[in-house]
Amino acid sequence: MPPKRSSKLFLKEPQATSRFCLQGTDGIRREVKLASSEATGLTPQEVFLKLGFITEEFMEIYAYAHVKQLILEEKGKIGDNIVIGWDPRDTKGDFTSAVVSGVCKAGANALVLGVVPTPLVPMYMLYKNALAGFMVTASHNPKDQNGIKTFCSFRGLKLLPENDVALTRAVLKVNPAIISKLSLKGKRINSRREALKLFYQFSLDPENTWVPSEQSNHIFKDITLVVDAANGSLSEIAAATFRQVGFRKVIEVNAKLNGDVNLESGVADLEGETLITSKMVQKDTGLFAKHSAVNKLLQLGQKNRAAIIEGKLKICGAVFDADGDRFYRLDYDAYKNALIVLNGDATALFQAKYLMTTEPKRYKGSRYVNSVESDLKIAEAVKKLGFRPVLTSVGDKWILLKIALLIVEKQFRDIQKFGDSKMLPSGLLKKWKHIQNKGTLDTWEFEDLESELDRFRQTTKKNITNINENDFSSFAIGNEETGHNITQGFLVREDGKKTPVFFGNGLKSAINTFTATQFLLGSKPTRTYFYDLAHPFSSGFKKTFYIYYIKKELFYKNSKIWRRLKKIIYQEARSKGFNPRFTCFIEEPDMLYISLISENDAPAAIFIRNSGTENKIGINLRGPKIKTTKLKFIGQKCLEILLSSIKDFENHLYKLEQDICKQLIRGPVLNANLKLRKPHGRRVLSEMVKQGLIGLTKKGYALNPLGKWYQSTQDKNI
Repeated sequence: MPPKRSSKLFLKEPQATSRFCLQGTDGIRREVKLASSEATGLTPQEVFLKLGFITEEFMEIYAYAHVKQLILEEKGKIGDNIVIGWDPRDTKGDFTSAVVSGVCKAGANALVLGVVPTPLVPMYMLYKNALAGFMVTASHNPKDQNGIKTFCSFRGLKLLPENDVALTRAVLKVNPAIISKLSLKGKRINSRREALKLFYQFSLDPENTWVPSEQSNHIFKDITLVVDAANGSLSEIAAATFRQVGFRKVIEVNAKLNGDVNLESGVADLEGETLITSKMVQKDTGLFAKHSAVNKLLQLGQKNRAAIIEGKLKICGAVFDADGDRFYRLDYDAYKNALIVLNGDATALFQAKYLMTTEPKRYKGSRYVNSVESDLKIAEAVKKLGFRPVLTSVGDKWILLKIALLIVEKQFRDIQKFGDSKMLPSGLLKKWKHIQNKGTLDTWEFEDLESELDRFRQTTKKNITNINENDFSSFAIGNEETGHNITQGFLVREDGKKTPVFFGNGLKSAINTFTATQFLLGSKPTRTYFYDLAHPFSSGFKKTFYIYYIKKELFYKNSKIWRRLKKIIYQEARSKGFNPRFTCFIEEPDMLYISLISENDAPAAIFIRNSGTENKIGINLRGPKIKTTKLKFIGQKCLEILLSSIKDFENHLYKLEQDICKQLIRGPVLNANLKLRKPHGRRVLSEMVKQGLIGLTKKGYALNPLGKWYQSTQDKNI
């Protein structure tokens, strides 16, 4: 029998840097282990906090706590519906079943969708007017991890920090011994068929994915498309949709629902790349040697090179992540014999050009919202197009927050324009000013405010007849460089009401990107086509240094490491002719963001932040290409500080990293001769490449100069 676990309430919160919460950028996400393997006398909450694992028992508690909290706060009631979907990494269903169980034990019905893309969860939730939605996924993270993304009934928004803190407290107060004894009060309802039908209808509607119905079998007739579903949620679904909208030929790879999500597939492997050459797929030494989508595209391109140059054929790729909300595009350039990589910045900009070209009156002056991870030149490019750029922190929930602010702002503006603003209750105006000044971080504040606005419009004596409730032209596009792109869509709900929807949808972004480039570039000569495709805007310098397997709790606003990094950035920036200015993002106060201003030059920036999805920290450099050397120098100084001070020596992956370093300390080792401990050895090897510690040579893997320096510092620590 496994050791008996404690049944005590886990009431005490760990010492916090500011507001303690279990969630990262988007819900919870960690490595997973079954409770029986981690039964060390700890509660599931303690296993999460002290050991860093998610167990199926923790999943059940998390789902239960959220639903129970909604009912207790009268956001919902017993018998309401909760929508649940997942990606295919949990092949045995231990963790997904636990989420369903938690929902039903809390008294709600579970509308189960099975393996579906993330955007279908909020879509079906809004369609059914359900209370909330759970997507069980770790998105682009390795297959040994899992987690939960949570969606709110209000416009499909995600939980904001104040909601995360409240849910964290609710989770920590749950007594596992009591939960295990509860019966299932709610029902499990299989809703997969209806939900998938809704997704296909949404994806084929020209109002959502911009393929004109009269051209559905014409606009893509010259494109052979390779679809990489990352062995994830869009397996079969994406390919079927692409065939329906009229691509010449659709070839699907990485579509096995066997749990191998993101394994040598998907968008995560493409991050940071702009061009993939044939050298990069060479056996043993190529970074993409085992990436089947990349290999397939190069093979097809080389085979059809003449037809491509003649303009008769295009060889393209649509690459997604495991849960289907992110998209990258690949194109075979016949002149370079290489693949052009279009990330979230590039695909979103093509969509922006399309919108402004086709509907300039509607989108002139509308907002283009992007995160700090984007190329700084994006702001300049969208301004030239006629958009108003808005910068936000990392995470598509912050884009959704900006959209929510724009929606409320428009409602007040419409009332002033078409109604009688003097009749607005002073309390309503006060709430709105409070939200504007505070930059609210509570989803329910928006819901309460919009509910009051709706009641005012329904009861006011002034007949406001000229307001179009579905016109949100003040927003155009939201984008993240990592592949989350958001444009407005429309959903006809079960009650027949048409409602605007905003959420990251990789398939929608893919179809709209291909529509945009066919419209904007399709008639150009092939050489010009490839150049314009690879250069949607005049890009700047962009680089990120990553450090994995760290003590994330050491880095927060005004912590010792945080202050040390800020000091070195200020010193080095001034010595390089920059004027550094610290900016605090209310969405993410622990991020160290410093703008680097220099006379007569485009702006630059360096920002350092803990990843909200993985156990790593990033040093992000952005600026004009002319400042590349100076920015790299500053980034290198920060990298040395973090590599020598923030690694977690007790982390099991750190120990694997050290094992690989010791194998390479005397010289290069062939891939076949490396001793990689299962099950995580190959993953650690890949992440060491991402950190710049090692690289592939003709003689095999070898420590880079940074890796040799790093190893010398670790030897001292050990």
